[in-house]
Amino acid sequence: MEHITIDNVKLLLSHPVASTVEWIGQSEPLRQLLACWLVIDQNDLPLTPRIIGHPGIGKTTLAMAAAQQLQKPVYIMQCTSDTRPEDLLVSPVLSDQGHISYHASPLLSAALTGGVAILDEGNRMSEKSWASLAGLFDHRRTAESLVAGITISAHRDFRAAITMNEDSSTFEIPDYIMSRLQPGIQIPFPNRQDELRILSYNIPFSSEEVLEMCVEYLQSAHKLDLPYSIRDGINTMRYTLKLRQSDQTADTESLFRSALAQILGEEALDLEKLAERRKNDHLPAMNLGDLFFPDEDDLNPDSQEDF
Repeated sequence: MEHITIDNVKLLLSHPVASTVEWIGQSEPLRQLLACWLVIDQNDLPLTPRIIGHPGIGKTTLAMAAAQQLQKPVYIMQCTSDTRPEDLLVSPVLSDQGHISYHASPLLSAALTGGVAILDEGNRMSEKSWASLAGLFDHRRTAESLVAGITISAHRDFRAAITMNEDSSTFEIPDYIMSRLQPGIQIPFPNRQDELRILSYNIPFSSEEVLEMCVEYLQSAHKLDLPYSIRDGINTMRYTLKLRQSDQTADTESLFRSALAQILGEEALDLEKLAERRKNDHLPAMNLGDLFFPDEDDLNPDSQEDF
């Protein structure tokens, strides 16, 4: 493994991601991300943006494609609620000979070598873990490893981006961290043409029939603001094609609907009904008094229920 020595502490580096990706369609998010990473003056610093969007919409792919365009190695770190501060920086590992070796995380490896770090699903981490990165993502561009007892300064070419999902299973990031993760780059759902190109790129062996079914389904879901994504479409197409291969006499549309039900759940078969139910679920609870008085009005009998 490659290594770097800092203050007589030998750090073993993580490996960059070997695979390549292609970003198809929506050029504006890519332009914004590359702009964030520009340094336009000797006193300027790159920004560390948040890439925001529904799960499976291509946030990590966007960051990887931008790094590839800059010909920089990519390091991806998956964040979870169990991610500890030392996981983000340096982890000690006991070797066979009883010696302790220090392993730099993918994030720290990118910072040391001038690569691009992608913190995937960053809003699943706790505040304690985020606090360990505060210095790395502001003007100091340094991180302290308490485990290894060293301070690491980021390479001038180091760049980073944080992907964040828009779902209920995430944590709220404290303001002092959010102020370091700016700006937010939103990835909307792709239009029909882009979605067709993305699915064709990922499943080049698909029949036109399955491809059209999937695009039609996803576009219908997008119009109803349902969170079904390209990833869902790719999985459904793959499963439909495998089912088709195992039973070539079966009706393709029936197989597609069966794949939808098994991958996204039975509720996904009726998009209109699902959208209506979700809309009702988000309506605020109202009492009779709320129909006649504002909530803060003293005459509203239901406003007194809170006292």
